[in-house]
Parts: sequence; structure tokens; C-alpha cells
Amino acid sequence: MRELTHTEAIDVVGRFEAEQEIPERMRADVRMLGTLLGRVLRESGSPGLYEDVERLRIATIQAYTDETPEAFARAAAIADSFTIERADEVARAFTAYFHLVNLAEEHQRVRILRERDGRPDRERATDSVAAAFMRLAGEVGDDTALAHLQSMRFHPVFTAHPTEARRRAVSSSIRRLAALLEEHDSSLRNGADERRAERRMIEEVDTLWRTAPLRPEKPSPVDEVRAVMAVFDETLYTAVPHVYRRVDDALQGPAAGGRAPVVRPFVRVGSWVGGDRDGNPFVTASVTRKAAKIASEHVLLGLERTTSRIGRTLTLDATTTPPSPALLALWQRLKAADEEAAKEIAKRSPDEPHRRILLLIARRIEATRERNADLAYRDPEQLLADLRVVQDSLVQAGAPRQAYGHLQQLLWQVETYGFHLTELEVRQHSAVHAKVLAELDAAASSGAPLSELAEEVLDVIRTIAFLQERYGPRAAGRYIVSFTQSADDLAAVHRLARHAVGPDGTPPVLDVVPLFETFADLQAAPGILAEIVEHPEFAARLDATGRRLEVMLGYSDSSKDVGPVAANLALYQAQAAISAWARENGIELTLFHGRGGALGRGGGPANSAILAQPPHSVDGRFKLTEQGEVIFARYGDPAIAMRHIDQVAAAILLASAPSNEERNRAAAERYADVAATMDAASRERFFALVKAPGFASWFARVTPMEEIGLLALGSRPARRGLSVESLEDLRAIPWVFAWTQARINLAGWFGLGTALEAVGDEPLLQRAYEEWPLFRTLVDNVAMSLAKADDRIARHYLELGDREDLAALVRDEMALTRSWVIRVTGGTELLGNKPVLQRAVKMRSPYVDALSLLQLRALRALRDTPQDAPVDPEQQRLLLLSVSGVAAGLQNTG
Repeated sequence: MRELTHTEAIDVVGRFEAEQEIPERMRADVRMLGTLLGRVLRESGSPGLYEDVERLRIATIQAYTDETPEAFARAAAIADSFTIERADEVARAFTAYFHLVNLAEEHQRVRILRERDGRPDRERATDSVAAAFMRLAGEVGDDTALAHLQSMRFHPVFTAHPTEARRRAVSSSIRRLAALLEEHDSSLRNGADERRAERRMIEEVDTLWRTAPLRPEKPSPVDEVRAVMAVFDETLYTAVPHVYRRVDDALQGPAAGGRAPVVRPFVRVGSWVGGDRDGNPFVTASVTRKAAKIASEHVLLGLERTTSRIGRTLTLDATTTPPSPALLALWQRLKAADEEAAKEIAKRSPDEPHRRILLLIARRIEATRERNADLAYRDPEQLLADLRVVQDSLVQAGAPRQAYGHLQQLLWQVETYGFHLTELEVRQHSAVHAKVLAELDAAASSGAPLSELAEEVLDVIRTIAFLQERYGPRAAGRYIVSFTQSADDLAAVHRLARHAVGPDGTPPVLDVVPLFETFADLQAAPGILAEIVEHPEFAARLDATGRRLEVMLGYSDSSKDVGPVAANLALYQAQAAISAWARENGIELTLFHGRGGALGRGGGPANSAILAQPPHSVDGRFKLTEQGEVIFARYGDPAIAMRHIDQVAAAILLASAPSNEERNRAAAERYADVAATMDAASRERFFALVKAPGFASWFARVTPMEEIGLLALGSRPARRGLSVESLEDLRAIPWVFAWTQARINLAGWFGLGTALEAVGDEPLLQRAYEEWPLFRTLVDNVAMSLAKADDRIARHYLELGDREDLAALVRDEMALTRSWVIRVTGGTELLGNKPVLQRAVKMRSPYVDALSLLQLRALRALRDTPQDAPVDPEQQRLLLLSVSGVAAGLQNTG
């Protein structure tokens, strides 16, 4: 097959780039970073690497734009022609390119955010808390809207689920490049600063190229804790109080900062990292203690430095800003506890009472971190009390700007993070609890020693008690029971707690949270909850918390259980039923959404999902898991983190607006028959695939599912112990990840085409898309999932399985779903109504294709290896490199 001439190649690339309506500044960034990478490939790659990368790049662009079989075959032939060593280098080059393109796109998002003026009257109501407040106040009045704002809660929970394909070293290099892009933006054109920034950028791109893209071994749970801490240190610690400040500025106008804020801290950060032991034998009680200790050290160090910095700047003389009697009394108490330091500080700040106090408070925070009992704060409330004495004294002295400026942000940080930083949550499978309780009962009569598993489960309870004693009750206490199928599964945790502390001990405070995951469990949830709240420990905890209860819903396993369409509908119905039960019983419900990053696991834009929830299922409280690559995408950059938090909080506020609740209620009733038809049809279609004889082994053959388990992504095993013959035991992450890598994305869309075909009424479905938020969110997410799929490449993966019946079923459903989604959304192509998202997908697709062709090559070689022959390590490495690159290109894993 003839390759393109140089002139033809330039024309193909030029036309492709011209069709991508990329903002000019982003286009310039992509061009600059791509040029730097080209220089690095010439300088640091093996001879001819740059030319081979260009050959494959041009071929995949042509195959993407003209879609002829000949063009696709030409690109595949180039990928197959490389030596294994060259294929390895080419895969790494395309992966590096994706990291740079992702960086340029993120930089453009930050640029746009900074250019906006942030005025709520110029923003859509879903864009910011301030804009949402204005709309809500228009419906319910200022006082009611303010009450909603001040009781609102957004609770992201970081998990260590293995979905971040990048090494931390790669992420660090990208962050350094982001800083250099900022520097380049602010430098004078053609000046010395610009040249210096470009020189340092090429050095960093060279570092990125030379950094091994694959981890040599799986991270330990403690490594995962430290990775999440990097996000806190670099972003969240300062971003969250800045969100509060921006909201308060918008609502109070010129008076903001000169009087008490109307905003109360509404973010709480949770973590499963070091606490989630469901199927992960490496998370032990010892690891949980270490995780809490690391988190506490990070936040206390942050609070210490912040307090010291504010103290050093608070140079207010006693004559202009006289101290209050309470401040003078606090000085005497602090001086008595820390005489030498107080003497030195007083010498340096003789007439600056507020400064002296804050510098001594910083020393007490340091003592808290170092566990110095003589000086340490007992708990965060004691620290808050001291800070409020300083704040009140400043207000009384006529210095409100100092009272409600940086000092207020410090107060917000203490209120948000306490001394623990993240509320560490424990999760364990219900079957483990049942097994340990049976063993305890047997040991009670036989006197036999307990197994290692039983001792570990009991030690976890003791660890929770220790963490509550050391870091405060908010530090730990939520205990999530995976696969909750009965009230006994929940009561089991309290039985275990009594065993753990013995007959004379006091169990820790436990909020036992049911996790309903499968289709059947979601349907049974209201009945299980009605039974468990009568249990003595549950009833006592409800009384102690003002009848607050948390319930977790699993998106991943329900989708793997009945397919994405039926799972979405079942989740909506379960939320509606649980919310109705809670209202009838006077319970303040918080629904905890176990959403993954991928669309097949409940991913997609969080704010639109929140606004599509059933009436009263949010009520100002939203909690969700944030996993893997999603953590770094949403919280890795301060500007993007603030925007994300602002948008989610805006959606939480608006979800309880009467107009939004009425819209969801009316739509659910109006389209109930449509939902029932879609549910039955999609489930039947899904079961026809996954329950077909031999499906599990076929799935393992046509996707890199088994090989994904070899990637050192996280400490958690890919399955709970059974073979690939049992899909029930396969975790949802590799299920989604494998389909994504095969460019099929089946977990995100399969069954929707059949469901819409069963309804059959195109005008009715178009009206539903306009009027029914749940349906619109479902269709939009499927459109995104299909846009990232590629049916030509998918066919080659499906051919690996030698099961034309199953391959045809997948291909037919993909074509049917694509056709219906385009018709329902009223466009001519996928994502036609979302041009920015469509542009991002189209810009990446041909480059992802290049990596997919290299992956197919490696996968064929591995599949053709006789069963008793050793696996070729070079082909396996190429496959894993391509997996990492495709994940970077699609910005999705599991």
C-alpha cells in the first residue's frame, strides 16, 4: 500500500487541524508543546524515531478523516511494520503527546476561568453558588435561600481505586510544565523571560520523555495515601477557603471582608485511601493508623504555617487596635503554658498583642503535631475558640478587615479540615463480617484461637476507637458495609465492635453505612432500612445525631449486573423510595453516590447528575466518591478545583429549588411508561450478551482485561479471587477499563439502542430529552461514551474472540444506539449539541487510534501464543505501554 508523499501528508494534517475549531491560544500551546516534543524525539530518541512517529500520525489522521478501508489498512500496516523496540518508543511518544495536549487543554480552561469576571448576574445559575443563590432566592425568598446555603454540604470522598494510569513521577513532571506554561503566558513576547521559559520547558519535556511511563511495581496503600496528600498540599488546602471567599464576595459585594461572612464551610473531605479493605488484603489496621497519622501531619503543618504567616503580618499596634479583655486573658494563659517562647515573642512584638497571640497559637499547633502533651490542643474546637477570641478582639477594636480577612480563611480551614484533614472511612464486605462472627461464636464454645482474618477485623474496630481518641470523633467512624443484603449485615458491625472492646470496654462511635450495589439490593433497600433503624445501636445513634442517616448507592456493580440503562433507572427509583421512606420517618438522609470516573460506573458531569436526582433525595447534601484520574482532573489545579467545587455546590443548592424538584417529579410521572419499556428491553438485551454461554472467557479474549491486572495501578487486586470464568466476582473497574481500551466502551452504552427502539416514538423521545433530566443525562453520557469508541478498531478487537454471534450482537447494538442517540438529540452526529466536548474528542481520536493499533498488534501476538508457551515480555510491555497511552488519550480508565 502506497504511503502519502510529503506534500499529501502536509495537506492531510493541515485539513484535519483546520477542521478542529480550537481557540487560537490553545492551538498555539498545542503547536509549541508538540514542536518541543518533536525536538526531544530527534535529540533523545533513537535514529528515525521522529520520522516513524510522523508516518503513523499522518496515516491515522488520514484514516480518521476519509474513513476508507484502504486508509485504515495503511495505518495498521505501518504500526505492524515497526520492530518491537521501535513500537515501544512510538507508543511512548504518543503517550507523551497526550500528556502535553491534556496539559494545554487544562491550561486553556484555567485561562478562561481567570478571564471571567465571576459576577453571578452574568452566569448561568448552575455555574456558581452565588448565581444559584440568586435564582433560589427568587423562588423561595432570601431568608430561606440563606438557610439552604448555610446548611449545605458537599462531601467528596477520595478513593484509591486503581484508575490512575499515570505514575506520580509523570504527574509531577506535568505539574512543573503547567507552571512553566503560566510563566510563558506572562512573559514578554520574544523577550529573555519567554526564551528562558521555553528552554526550561524543553528540558522538562525531555524529562517527561525519559521518565519510565510504567510503575515498576504496584504502589502500597501508604504510597496511595501520600499521592492523595499531594493534591491536598498543592490545591485543596487553599482552594476550598478561596471558594468560600468568592461566594461571600459575590453575595456581600463591597461589604465582604469588612463584616462577618454569610457563608459557612460547606465542604467536608472524606477518604477511603488506607481505610477501604473490601477485597484488598494489603489494607490492614496498621495501614489505617498510618493513613490517619500522615493526613493529620499534613493538615497540622499547613495550619501551623498559615497561623504563623498571618501572625507575622498582623502588626497592629495596641494604641490603634487595643486588645479585648478576653484577648489579654488568653495571652496570660498561653504565656503560662509556654513562658520562654512568650517572653521572646513579646520582646519582638512589644505592643502588638494580636500578633503575639497568633505566634503562640502557631507554637501550640506545632506541639499538637509533635504530640507534646503540655502544649498541644486537645481538639480543633479548642483551637477555634482561641482564634475566635482573636477575631472578636479585632472586631471590637474597629479592625473588621483584619478580623474577616486572612484570619477568617484560617478559621474556615480549621472548620473544614479539623486536625484530621480527611474523614477516614472503613469499608468491608458483608460476607467477611458474617464469616468472622461465625468464627467468634465457634471460638466462644471451643476456646480455639482466632484466625488472622478475625483478629484483623477486630483490630480495625480498635483502630477506629484510637483514631477518634487521638484526632477527634470526625477523624473516623463511618463504617461502610459492601453488598448489604439484610439488616443483619449492618447489625453485624455493632456485634463485632462489642467483641473488639470486650465486655468492659466502650465501642467507638460508629455510623454504619449500608452500600446497596446490585439491582436486587437497590430494590430491597427501603425494607432493609426500615428494619435496621429499630436495632438498638442504630436507634441510639439516630437519637444522638438528630436522626441523621447515610446510605450509599453503588453505580458500578449495578451497571455490571443489569446494564447501564436499567442500572440508571433502578438507582433513580431506589433514591426516590429511600428518600420517601426517610421523610415519612423524620430522618435527615444523606445519599452517598459510589460514582466512578468512567461513564459505565456513574461518571460524567456531576452537576447535571445532581440536578436530575429525585425530589428530596439531595436536600442540600451530596456525597460522592472521587476516584483515580478523576481526583487529579478535578482537584489537581487550583483554578479547576475551585470551579468544580463551585459548580457542584451550585447544583446542590438548586436541586432543592421547587422548580427543579417539580420538574423531576412531573417528568418521572409523565415518562414512567417509557422508563418501564426501556428498563425491560435494555435488560433483556444486556442479558442476551453477558449470560450467553462462554461470554466471560470471550470477554477476556477480545479485551486486554487479563493484562490490565498486570498494570501497577493500585494496591487493590483486580478481582476478589475467582477466575475469569466468573464475571460476578470481577471488579467493576477492570470490566469498564477493558471495554474502554478496546475502544468499545460497552459498559457505558450497551442496551440503550434497543431500549429506545422498543419505545419507538421518535417525537416522544425527543420531548423526553428536553423535559426529563434523568433521560437527558443518560443520553448525553452515552453520546460521550460512543464518541470515544471507534467501531472500526472495535471490530478488530472483537475478531480476536472467534465468536461471530457475540461480536455481531455488540456491533449491531453499537450502530443502533448511535443512530437513536443522534436522532433523539436532534443532530447529525454524536455530541453535535456539545461542540466543546466534541472538539476535544475529535482532536484526540486519530492519535488514540495510533496507540490502539499498536495495542492490537501486541494483543494479537499474546493471543496467538500457545497456552503452554512463555509469554513474550516485550509484547506484554508494549501492550501495557499502549494501555497507559490510550487511558491518557481518552482521559478515562475505569
